[in-house]
Amino acid sequence: MTNRTSPPSALRAFLRSEAAGGILLMGAAALAMIVANSPLSAAYFHALHVQVGPMSLLHWINDGLMALFFLLVGLEIKREFVDGHLSTWTDRALPAIAAAGGMAVPALVYLAFAGSMPGLARGWAIPAATDIAFAIGVMALLGNRVPASLKLFLATVAIVDDMGAVAIIALAYTTSINGLALLAAATIMGTMFVLNRVGVTRLAPYLLLAALLWLAVLLSGVHATIAGVLAATLIPIRVTPGAPDSAVSPLHRLEHGLHPWSAFFIVPLFGFANAGVSFAGLGLEHLLAPLPLGIAAGLFLGKQVGVLGALWLCVRLRICARPSGANWRQIYGVCLLCGIGFTMSLFIGGLAFTDAILMDEVKIGVLGGSLLSAIVGYLVLRTGGRAQPA
Repeated sequence: MTNRTSPPSALRAFLRSEAAGGILLMGAAALAMIVANSPLSAAYFHALHVQVGPMSLLHWINDGLMALFFLLVGLEIKREFVDGHLSTWTDRALPAIAAAGGMAVPALVYLAFAGSMPGLARGWAIPAATDIAFAIGVMALLGNRVPASLKLFLATVAIVDDMGAVAIIALAYTTSINGLALLAAATIMGTMFVLNRVGVTRLAPYLLLAALLWLAVLLSGVHATIAGVLAATLIPIRVTPGAPDSAVSPLHRLEHGLHPWSAFFIVPLFGFANAGVSFAGLGLEHLLAPLPLGIAAGLFLGKQVGVLGALWLCVRLRICARPSGANWRQIYGVCLLCGIGFTMSLFIGGLAFTDAILMDEVKIGVLGGSLLSAIVGYLVLRTGGRAQPA
């Protein structure tokens, strides 16, 4: 009899790569802060604004490479909804409600701090998203102290969270529309849909059309990274119960191929390019301004209150059960980790504000709120004791 080795679980591979990538992201962010406040500061900021063809290096990273990150996000969302842990309404209930609470409350906290200041209300969505790579990276430092059910809960909440962030980027941060480019994007998507319907499973045609879709969306006025999510919805998936990461599924092949590039190159590079903030010339009035305070409070206070409150209400009303094998202290620790909003928060901050001083304040708020959430979440989980039966 031939020995068969079952393919690695998509979720296990996802958590492993996100954990390692999250730790690398922490290092990239720390390095960016060091470089931005060193004698290399001028060279660092100059390099980011060097023109490479039609866009600066920073724009190529944020609008080009990050489209691949959003393609991966879209693939993960589609897989979970079609053939994964969000494939039934029962499975979707808890992470969807928790994610909704974890987006609404931080936005309200932010507006309470900064909403009354002229021009700052645009940043309401900055603390609304969770950085799964960073959060899973902190979890990895805890080893087996975190129950598997909570790792799955965090991953699924972050995936639903990403859906909300994508919708916010498309709807709230699109200022003008080029109708012709949008029509071209719709035509390209229609072609991908037809290929899907007639059973084309080779990835090459889809990837070529996805590149053209990115260009059309870039010219349309909608943020170019949305093209990644749109393309992901049209990549064919083979539903294979019991082996959801089957090698015969085009979506899973592309997802596994993109994971290492996203985790170990694209996201750390984005972090290095966007986390650097020079404190030279920034006084206490900038550090304690309404913008950074609103972001930090939204991430640290708003996230934990929103996610934990929604989860507690679900359990109290018997809409769904709390994650199995986890006690409430451990659950609270994971809700704290949801306040790590690094990648998505910096990304949305760059869409909300263009002023250099405001962007420095955004970075301070995101870094401060995320770091506080990471440290307190780690300490709570570190001392969370043994998991109790649900």
